[in-house]
Amino acid sequence: MNTVQVGDIRIGAGQSLALIAGPCVIENESLVIETAERLVEIAGRMAMPLIFKSSYAKANRSSVEYFTGPGIEKGLRILQRVRRMGVPVLSDVHALHEVEPASEGLDVLQLPAHLSMQTELTLALAKTGKPVNLKKGQFLSPEDMQAVVRKVESTGNRQILLTERGSCFGYRDLVADMRSLPVMRKTGYPVVFDATHVVRLYGLPSSDTRGGAPQFIAPLARAAVAAGCDAVFIETHPRVSEALCDAASMLPLDGLEPLLLQLMDIARVIRQHGVV
Repeated sequence: MNTVQVGDIRIGAGQSLALIAGPCVIENESLVIETAERLVEIAGRMAMPLIFKSSYAKANRSSVEYFTGPGIEKGLRILQRVRRMGVPVLSDVHALHEVEPASEGLDVLQLPAHLSMQTELTLALAKTGKPVNLKKGQFLSPEDMQAVVRKVESTGNRQILLTERGSCFGYRDLVADMRSLPVMRKTGYPVVFDATHVVRLYGLPSSDTRGGAPQFIAPLARAAVAAGCDAVFIETHPRVSEALCDAASMLPLDGLEPLLLQLMDIARVIRQHGVV
């Protein structure tokens, strides 16, 4: 099993369970700093490795009227403040022209799920040499991710994370098949479970309470850690009812620490018995 190095954090091969967390999208600088400071406090109390995630832009909103973020220039500038707090940062990269500035301003480059088959973008991200988080498309099987991994490896980059974020089940619903975690782990790279996107119900506004099922975040996250994931991906917000993106599926920040305590306990048992 390869380990992925993100700053001082090592992910995979029995290392401590890592956390990738933050608001779905950068709404404004004060919200990002408020959330990052809280996450640093929470993760610090339990010695949990933390990577801050928030998107500078969302290219896959279902309506032209929905908030998409501040854009790459302003977004990266805001994320630099988090970086100066000593926290690595991760964001989605959607297009070739974003790759160069994103590689300079981010510690982890994320290939969005809906772009997981885009070869040119995948190769461009890989060629930066930065760690790349490959999100499994909702339309792909976990076995299909081997081909995406090979694209990255073809550039010589071995800094790869693979993220499970659910599979299409009907028109709007997603299901999390825990078998995908050990299947993707067979690629030799660490796996991440996205516990918040998987509970999103697509086709409904993210501000509509019917647009997500957040009551399933905790049980799915617990199951994924028990199945051997190396990191959990949790989008969180201090005031989810006011969030401009994925309000119906993010975890309230006040509920994060109790869940992480459970996840860390499960992870310790799993690692103690050499399951991962």
